[in-house]
Amino acid sequence: MDLIEPAPPTGVPEKARPAWLNFLRRSEEWLLVLTLGLMVALPTLEVVLRKLAGKGIPASAPLVQHLVLVVGMLGGALAAREARLLNISTLTHFLKGRLLTGAQVFSAGVAAAISTFLCLASIEYVAATRPLGKILAYGIPIWTVQLVLVLGFGLIAARLVWHAGPTWRRRLAALALAGLLVALFKTLPPLAERLGWTGFSPELLRWPALVVLLAAVLAGAPIFAALGGVSLIFFWTGGDTVAAIPLNHYRLTVNPTLPSIPLFTLAGYFLAEGGAARRFVRLFDAWFGHVRGGPALVTVVVCAFFTSFTGASGVTILALGGLLLPVLLGAGYRERAAVGLLTGSGSLGLLFPPCLPPILYAIVASTSANANIRIEEIFQAGFVPGLLLVALTGWWAIRQGPPGPATRRRFELRAAWTALRETFWELLIPVVALTLLFSGLATPVEAAAVTACYAFLVETFVYRDLRLFRDVPRVVTECALLVGGVLLILGVALGFTYYLIDAQVPDRAVEWATATLKSRYTFLLAVNLFLLAVGCLMDIYSAIVVVVPLLVPMATAFGIEPLHLGVIFLANLELGYLTPPVGMNLF
Repeated sequence: MDLIEPAPPTGVPEKARPAWLNFLRRSEEWLLVLTLGLMVALPTLEVVLRKLAGKGIPASAPLVQHLVLVVGMLGGALAAREARLLNISTLTHFLKGRLLTGAQVFSAGVAAAISTFLCLASIEYVAATRPLGKILAYGIPIWTVQLVLVLGFGLIAARLVWHAGPTWRRRLAALALAGLLVALFKTLPPLAERLGWTGFSPELLRWPALVVLLAAVLAGAPIFAALGGVSLIFFWTGGDTVAAIPLNHYRLTVNPTLPSIPLFTLAGYFLAEGGAARRFVRLFDAWFGHVRGGPALVTVVVCAFFTSFTGASGVTILALGGLLLPVLLGAGYRERAAVGLLTGSGSLGLLFPPCLPPILYAIVASTSANANIRIEEIFQAGFVPGLLLVALTGWWAIRQGPPGPATRRRFELRAAWTALRETFWELLIPVVALTLLFSGLATPVEAAAVTACYAFLVETFVYRDLRLFRDVPRVVTECALLVGGVLLILGVALGFTYYLIDAQVPDRAVEWATATLKSRYTFLLAVNLFLLAVGCLMDIYSAIVVVVPLLVPMATAFGIEPLHLGVIFLANLELGYLTPPVGMNLF
């Protein structure tokens, strides 16, 4: 299930739950609302105070970075609570009866065991960092914030077991399987040593464990469990400490630039959940709807704009699909062409600022592949290719439409100016974001925070599409759920990346590539084919974390700049949104 889909009914209705359980659920949601609110407020106040008083808030940057850790873990736990953790299996759609029940119990049990191992590894990591006595700010020890790793993985494990089925019998079966796997891997090595099994080595369990994990993924286990399970298996069977996984998870989530991802996402959510979609469709339709293919051009441009802010093309499709599909059908487009255009246009904004994948690429390439890439540079590099993709998609859409004279209407200047006036304050949102991002007036995190704050004020107090106490908490919670699910995947994926780097896999890949591929053009062709295959099997975020550290050194060896590779990488992975079995836009 995609993280961005509405959650299906899971469990009893709210009125049938005990009062204490409803209180805990609401408390969890409000904690996320307050955390994201602080992430917006602190950098925004930092910018204002720096301009007015010449100094900002002490230690605001590390505080915001550690708030990302809280949002990531609690948002992931919320995604598990709502049964909305991302998975890539389509096998369960073809199973029925006992086979489906068995697949659900098996995948939930294995995923819960992996979450339990990650929880235990987090305990080991926090226990190792506590004696260091490091202080975050204002006397707060860092280890107290790191405890959210333990809490998050523990909650996820429990909720995976709960969602194994609607009956206690299935839940207990999943719990028993998870307990058996944890006990097996925890007790087998010391037991073998005590009994004198000289031929035993954890490496003997590597391939059987990978086979079990693959079966669980095919049965519906979440992506984070797949990547976390691979990391655990390789670390454990290699004799390394599994505490390296939560360590790398922590390092990623407190990266100085990473807070810009949830903050820009929040700005996009305010736009998507308010009335911005309706106003933008009316605006572009008023100005361009009279030309041949106008409705198609409106679809392409509006979808690209929204995706550049949400970073999740599925959010764009959900926000705009109900508005744009009737427009396309009314203009004479065939239903198949209209649905295909909406699905494809949903990923067009991935190369435009301030979209999330380019930001993540810059972070991963700079930290894991030793490439010095600034966020502004990756957006500048991708702007023209992004425009080219939009232009080509628009050209194709016009070709798919009905003959122009039969569906064209007159241009009405008054209606166009009225639509422009109604959308004025929302049109300033990209101006605010890009001005702060590229002018040097603010850091990327501060630019993202100010943009989110501006979007909140516009949608809540100017247009009044969102009610402060009823709608805003819901929107922020949905954003936290999406961000938490993505950061959960990224954190465990970075653990696997760390193992690959420690095993010198990138160096070996460079040696193989330079010995096998004799020219940069052959390498680029191979990279494009490889990335198309990656897009079929992985979501774009985990692909960035796992694959970029391998490809950047290889590209450098062939004289290809990491910036150029980034544009190629992101453009190819855009197709992953349209390609089974992941193909999030397809669902």
